[in-house]
Amino acid sequence: MFDKNNKLRHSISLAAMLALSGLSASAWADAYEDAAKKWIGSEFKPSTLTAEQQLEELKWFIKASEPFRGMSIKVVSETIATHEYESKVLAKAFTEITGIKLTHDLLQEGDVVEKLQTQMQSDKNIYDGWVNDSDLIGTHFRYGKTESITDLMANEGKAYTSPTLDIKDFIGISFTTAPDGKIYQLPDQQFANLYWFRADWFERADLKAKFKEKYGYELGVPVNWSAYEDIAKFFSEDVKEIDGKRVYGHMDYGKKDPSLGWRFTDAWFSMAGAGDKGIPNGLPVDEWGIRVEDCHPVGSSVTRGGDTNGPAAVYATTKYVDWLKKYAPPEAAGMTFSESGPVPSQGNIAQQIFWYTAFTADMTKPGLPVMNADGTPKWRMAPSPKGPYWEEGMKLGYQDAGSWTFLKSTPEKQRLAAWLYAQFVTSKTVSLKKTIVGLTPIRESDINSQAMTDLAPKLGGLVEFYRSPARVQWTPTGTNVPDYPRLAQLWWSHIAEAASGEKTPQQALDGLAKDQDAIMTRLERSKAQATCAPKMNPERDAQYWLDQPGAPKPKLANEKPKGETVSYAELLKSWEAARK
Repeated sequence: MFDKNNKLRHSISLAAMLALSGLSASAWADAYEDAAKKWIGSEFKPSTLTAEQQLEELKWFIKASEPFRGMSIKVVSETIATHEYESKVLAKAFTEITGIKLTHDLLQEGDVVEKLQTQMQSDKNIYDGWVNDSDLIGTHFRYGKTESITDLMANEGKAYTSPTLDIKDFIGISFTTAPDGKIYQLPDQQFANLYWFRADWFERADLKAKFKEKYGYELGVPVNWSAYEDIAKFFSEDVKEIDGKRVYGHMDYGKKDPSLGWRFTDAWFSMAGAGDKGIPNGLPVDEWGIRVEDCHPVGSSVTRGGDTNGPAAVYATTKYVDWLKKYAPPEAAGMTFSESGPVPSQGNIAQQIFWYTAFTADMTKPGLPVMNADGTPKWRMAPSPKGPYWEEGMKLGYQDAGSWTFLKSTPEKQRLAAWLYAQFVTSKTVSLKKTIVGLTPIRESDINSQAMTDLAPKLGGLVEFYRSPARVQWTPTGTNVPDYPRLAQLWWSHIAEAASGEKTPQQALDGLAKDQDAIMTRLERSKAQATCAPKMNPERDAQYWLDQPGAPKPKLANEKPKGETVSYAELLKSWEAARK
């Protein structure tokens, strides 16, 4: 513990500073409080707290930061709008209010993970705090390199844990809780992958009549993949042009690039119905197809009881390849994630089954072809449709939860100062304004605020989704994945083989499952993981596992049941009814 000796040193240095400056201790305290009042008045609004409550919360931060005043702390996160706001605005506010010099670096996601791995492997401190995806929860709790937030709050960080933190108010806290019941990460921002569609086109009487005549049911929000496919075909092959512009019924990307891996690890298989029931992730088989037994991964190949190359996963991959070729713009196959993201905003895409709500801010800019003159969008977002293997009780999609993570290799004093900053940027004083800026909500209280009600008409369904009971079915990668960085990098190269036609979906997934099993076998032999390490199942005939209950599920005789849709208005009504 640094406390006793540090407080002595700090009191000497502070006394020296005060003597030199001629200011009293109370004057210094007033200066920090004045800074807090300035930020409350100029920046931290709206908030779910009153100005008086905000000041009380910030007074706690001023007092708690005393032992760390004058220190320089460095933290890092990926580059998205929410973190840009933290880096440019909140880091400055924190420095002025606490006296802790905070630098918040922004890097590409892959670089964050690479540096995180380096610190975990070398035990040499690179950053004092990290915002990294909760997808790494299975990695963090197994290696023993990550400080448990639960332990931090109960022990050395007890005096530095805000009484107004309100852990239960965080909507993603289950994502960052390990099988041992401990919280390992604190959610900082969240966004989901949802279904996106041109509501104005879907409401056109001529298109509705034409669709119903051909398919026998209403044009609306697709409930299943059959309807999504019918709608994709309809706009690409039957409608073809709207207002003289070529239109397409689907958008995706297919370039051989690391982002192609995210496209799949972000729950594509579970949307189709691969894996088992369970929220936040399927047990014993999750959406990556990895089976666990008593928290130990035992395999991802069907021959080991996994589902990475099972019939549902093969179906999901086949549909990805088919839809990309048949119904998306020709250039989509050569695009990466970042290149494809802005395409729907250009006005020629009817729907997208897999669209990240992180794009909401960019999709609502005035003057875009997908925006009305009054600032409301022509598009809406809704729950993604379900594949034929999906069963009630399964997760339905992915939710990214960038979360604060602290490593044991960081010196304790620096870790605790960074912990104060993590609490500051997620505090109720600032979280609502941060949500409005980045549109990545983390708190229930913010989602249900009047400010978000007022903003809802301009966000195309984002607020309604996060207020809906359906929200819980969108979850990040779970605890079955024992080493996210090593396993995730396998996906894009194998999926690219299917996307290019070099291999069939079955062949590509057989290779992926085999490589995942090889890495987990090496992890088992290395004994590098402190807890819940892999204990691989021996291989046996695939039919044995296909005959067992749950995943892997045998191939369905009919993978395209009748299409089913629902009107967007009825969908919203069902959400409202479920909330009451």
